[in-house]
Amino acid sequence: MATYTRRTRVAAPLSEVWEFHSKISGLEALTPEWMNLDVVDVRGPDGEPDPEELVTGSKVRMSMRPLGVGPAQRWTSHIVERECEDGAAVFRDEMIGGPFRKWVHTHQFYADGDETLVEDRLEYELPGGPLGRAASPAAVVGFEPMFRYRHRKTKELLE
Repeated sequence: MATYTRRTRVAAPLSEVWEFHSKISGLEALTPEWMNLDVVDVRGPDGEPDPEELVTGSKVRMSMRPLGVGPAQRWTSHIVERECEDGAAVFRDEMIGGPFRKWVHTHQFYADGDETLVEDRLEYELPGGPLGRAASPAAVVGFEPMFRYRHRKTKELLE
């Protein structure tokens, strides 16, 4: 499976960075406009609509239409892990049905004094069997601008 990683230091405490990433508004704020994100539905682990905090078991149904080209790409992001303790935090979401054969996004946060190291790590595979697996590393061309934006925006909003 192909991977992509991006790391940024944010001049804000872990508690603030973690809280920001705990809400659907954080996802919306960090998604570039050119991705045309539409959050269709957010459910907590017990099915409650629009939970205040995204916790393990939460599901986010969304669609994106990058650059307004082609049909909207729909998928559900399922939060499968979420923990914060001892100066470190992590949450992991997995795509359920969508444009990728496999998509696991791990968000990690490490306290460093009054700053936080933010790391996004994707494990992914394009559709198309062996051909998709062979082409998967090239997808970084699309990920880089999106994650560069996400990290720059995180700094802008939290510093």
